[in-house]
Formats: sequence, structure tokens, C-alpha cells
Amino acid sequence: MESASQDINLNSPNKGLLSDTMTDVPVDSGASARAAAPEGLTLAEEEELRSELAKVEEEIGTLRQVLAAKERHCGELKRKLGLTPLDGLKQNLSKSWHDVQVSNAYVKTSEKLGEWNDKVTQSDLYLSASSTLEDWNEKLTQSEAYKKTQETLSQAGQKTSAALSNVSSVISRKLGDMRNSATFKSFEDRVGTIKSRMVGSRENSTDGLHSPSGAGDKPPQDNAPF
Repeated sequence: MESASQDINLNSPNKGLLSDTMTDVPVDSGASARAAAPEGLTLAEEEELRSELAKVEEEIGTLRQVLAAKERHCGELKRKLGLTPLDGLKQNLSKSWHDVQVSNAYVKTSEKLGEWNDKVTQSDLYLSASSTLEDWNEKLTQSEAYKKTQETLSQAGQKTSAALSNVSSVISRKLGDMRNSATFKSFEDRVGTIKSRMVGSRENSTDGLHSPSGAGDKPPQDNAPF
């Protein structure tokens, strides 16, 4: 028995391995459990506790089976509704964020941040810095360099608009001169002549198709002999 107990020792390199002599030795689990029971319990109390433990373990097993069945049923319902695992993740994240927002830690942190903000905005340093920035802004907008820069930008915009207007008027004038030139008028006359000829030839061809021939104007003669 001494060698067998050494083999079962967790610190032994042969832990988890049973010797051949231990395979045929019956183990009394009840006796070992009773030996490990704490002192101060009577046999009846120990048996009662063991009976209650067995019932609780049986109830846990039953609840696990029920939970597994409920989870399968829930998955089937989600599949029929077309709900994906991503939808469930979104719902869980939304619920978690809502729980965080209504938690005492979040509320207290928000209140603290609000108090700090009020203290900072009402502090002398903050008011002095804001007043200094306003003074700098006012001095900058009233400085000669700022005014000259504004005038320069305004003049540049006016010059750009005038240049664009001049370009537009020059293009319009050039187009008018081109239409009044002899070359353009000669081109228009040629185009008009070609157009009138085409229209006239089309009308003549149409009249020739619809008008009867000269021979057809005369009625047919009766050449029958008397």
C-alpha cells in the first residue's frame, strides 16, 4: 500500500499512472468520503448532507438539460425570424451601454466632470486667458496689416471679376466681327444657295412623280375600221 500511495502522489513523476497491484484492489468510495468528512458531524448528519448534495446535483443536471433545450429552441426561433448573431451582438452591446449609463459609477463620473468643467470655466486663469484671447483678436482685426490684407484680397477679387468680364466681352465682340465679315457672309450665301437648290430639286422630282406624261393626256383613239 505504501508503493501505491507513492504512485498516486501528485508530485511524483508517475502521477496519474496506477500500478498493476492497484487495478484489482476494490475502492470503498463511501468509506474514503466518510474518512474525509469534517469532524463534529454525526453519522446521521453526514448521511443527510450527502443525500441533500445528491439531490442538488441531480437538480443541477436537470436544469442544464432544460437550459440546453431552451437554447436550441431560442436558436430555432431566431433562425426563422432571420436574426443573425450580429443582431444579437448589437442588442447585447446596446444593453451593456445602457447598463453602463444608468450605473452609479457612470452617473458619479458625469457629475464630477460637470463640476470640474464649471470650476475650470469659472476660474480666474480661464477668464484671464479668454480675456487675453479676445484682446488679441480685437488688436489683430484693427491692425494696419490686417486691414491692408483685407483690402488686397478685395482688390484682387475685383480685378479677377473685371478680367473675366473683359474676356467675355472680347469673345462676344470677336464673334460679332466674324459674323459681319465678308468671308462669313460669302459662306452663308453659299450655304443658302446649296440649300435652295436642294429644296428645288426635291420639289421638281416630286412633281415629276405625281404629274402624268404628255402622251397620257390624249384620250386613246379608236382604230377600228368602218
